[in-house]
Amino acid sequence: MKTIGMIGGMSWESTAIYYREINEGIKAKTGSLHSAKIILNSLDFQEIERLQHSEDWAETANILKGAAKSVERAGADFLIICTNTMHIVAPEITEHLSIPVLHIADATGEKLAKEGIKNVGLLGTNFTMEKSFYKGRLLEKYGIETVIPSKEDRALVHKIIYEELCCGVIKQSSQDCYFQVIEKLKGIGAEGIILGCTEIGMLVSAESTISRMYDTTKIHAEQAVNFALE
Repeated sequence: MKTIGMIGGMSWESTAIYYREINEGIKAKTGSLHSAKIILNSLDFQEIERLQHSEDWAETANILKGAAKSVERAGADFLIICTNTMHIVAPEITEHLSIPVLHIADATGEKLAKEGIKNVGLLGTNFTMEKSFYKGRLLEKYGIETVIPSKEDRALVHKIIYEELCCGVIKQSSQDCYFQVIEKLKGIGAEGIILGCTEIGMLVSAESTISRMYDTTKIHAEQAVNFALE
């Protein structure tokens, strides 16, 4: 079994889900008392969030490169970055390492392609919804078009992530808001919905709607399990 390197803490709420999903996946595939070999560097999200909203991506890259290098030195065989948004700096991190980095958009794109999805709605932080690092990768590598919510709806989705989900706060009113946004995305052609922030699955699950939902946390964790056992 390979050792999984993880950069987490962005937020720790979703990193805890990663840890559980990966260990449950390893146990399901290997049985008995097996658990995942994991090296985790968990960052202080307050520092990262401040840099995100000041658009200082160079400094976030420096912090994550340091974290990634420490995980590599500790013996990880490959790395996952346990957040969608910070894949903005994934190229810088990948160039800095000699171990593979499993990109969350690739994990998601492969699953969408396998299920024949050609047009998908994307929910996430404003950074993920608006910048090209995610949407562009889905289009260039998998031929998948992405639709995003209106500016007003993007602001609501973003606010709920940072002010509620990253703090472990779950509200019925926020779930209702997300469902309304999902319905609008379906109305403009989305065949499925990417839960493109690792906390969104805490609020919206595949079981709670008839829409085809793609929880990136679970998809990324499953990719890590499969790679660890190859």
